Amino acid sequence: MREKVIEQKLRTAVKSKGGLALKFTSPGTVGVPDRIVLTSDGRVYFVELKAPGKHLSPKQVKMAAVLERLGHKVRVIDSIEQVKEFMDDIYSA
Repeated sequence: MREKVIEQKLRTAVKSKGGLALKFTSPGTVGVPDRIVLTSDGRVYFVELKAPGKHLSPKQVKMAAVLERLGHKVRVIDSIEQVKEFMDDIYSA
């Protein structure tokens, strides 16, 4: 399964709950997560999407650590099942 398919499932799932899964690009900054998920109740999550079995690059690991130190939630998703788990986690909180 390709990363693009997983990304589309995430966007659709978040939208179905009234949220946004915005593409995150930051020119000049490497390692930023693929998507910023904004929930309808004001929560923010940074999500890195990967093809099944793929891992974060060292720069992505470093950026995730920076975001977490700043108090943000970062998730790595590499399957449709993990999209479902993520949605269950954020909407049961």
